[in-house]
Amino acid sequence: MSIRRTLTDTLGRSGKTSRITKGAMATAALALIASACGSGSASSSNSSAATTAAPATTAAAPQITTSSLDSSFAAMTSLKPLVAQGKGKVAIILPDTQSSARYVSFDAPYLTKAFQMAGYSSSDFIIENAQGSDATQLSDAQAAITNGASVLAVDPIDSGVGASIESYAASHGVKVIDYDRITLNGSASYYVSFDNVQVGKLIGQSFLSCISNWGVKNPQVYVMDGSPTDNNATLFAQGYNSVINPAIQAGKLTKVGEIAVTNWDNQVALTDFQQAYQAHPNINAVVTANDGIGNAVVSALKSLNVAPKTVPTTGQDATLQGMTNILEGYQCSSIYKPIYLEAQATVALATYLRAGMTPPAGLVNGTTNNKTTNVPSVLLTPITVTASNMASTVIKDGFIQASALCVGNVAALCAENGIS
Repeated sequence: MSIRRTLTDTLGRSGKTSRITKGAMATAALALIASACGSGSASSSNSSAATTAAPATTAAAPQITTSSLDSSFAAMTSLKPLVAQGKGKVAIILPDTQSSARYVSFDAPYLTKAFQMAGYSSSDFIIENAQGSDATQLSDAQAAITNGASVLAVDPIDSGVGASIESYAASHGVKVIDYDRITLNGSASYYVSFDNVQVGKLIGQSFLSCISNWGVKNPQVYVMDGSPTDNNATLFAQGYNSVINPAIQAGKLTKVGEIAVTNWDNQVALTDFQQAYQAHPNINAVVTANDGIGNAVVSALKSLNVAPKTVPTTGQDATLQGMTNILEGYQCSSIYKPIYLEAQATVALATYLRAGMTPPAGLVNGTTNNKTTNVPSVLLTPITVTASNMASTVIKDGFIQASALCVGNVAALCAENGIS
């Protein structure tokens, strides 16, 4: 396993198991019995990968579904026979550490845990972070293939580098999973993410509720989208604009302006908002596409001594700072995407592909158009987090530690909302 640059692997190796298990032997026996009985072949859209797998083995494969995934990672243990049968390494190529803290704090550790629980040895998976560089992301993918990867899962920095990686992988017979972001005009075999239009809709719904609950008069709305090169940002905007535009058209809101924040850069977001607020001091409600952009706006508002529950902001990613801003009354909500589900779904998909099998329909529950084709997809469900359900969501899941959140002036706010 290679996890370099910024990732510190804090997880143990207790999930490491033998590559030859009783489960694998049982699967093989079932395959021989079924073959002797003359079972028929199963069809597969990934025929080149599936030709080496006996049809009966596919039928006997563990049937991971999205509903079987949870914070215990227990479903991963059923993949051990497939891990023993599979060939090559699985490489995960993450994009950066700037657009969100999630990649270091959550994606990499959760992916590592999923691999370990599934029975992968430390030499059978690779996790890299491209640090925001297209060239690095491409070279990471090429190096992984050179080092024996048979499956890549890539969260592309942008669709250009994603397409280059997928073309290179295809020329070397390597399957690619788009992780979290889809590659437009790409050739990935599968896509794993949350329903990003729904993420945007939840942002929009929370925003309208907040305007009402906080008693914002004559809302003058400024909209701050994510990076223009990130297709997810486009989908988020599609979602929240579908909610707020009818209110604008009905005269309930006035849209002052909209801007896309380059590279999701929070410092850029701060400058963008300061300039917009200087030009339009009537702005009193801001749609912000993630917690980082939201916090940039909150910082500017605090510097101007704007009181809590005066100017609503929004967000996603359920960051520690986002939770703090919600409790303090500067952010309406954050859309929580349980990354442990995304990590497990990706490792499960990769394990089926690595073993030359078609993933079950209970796991692949939709399709996503990448402007070239409809990519079979695992689409997971996002959750709106507010002060009232923070304890039962991000705190319960261990995504946010109460000991880190409930400090200083926030401790009393935690107590008010049942967070301990």
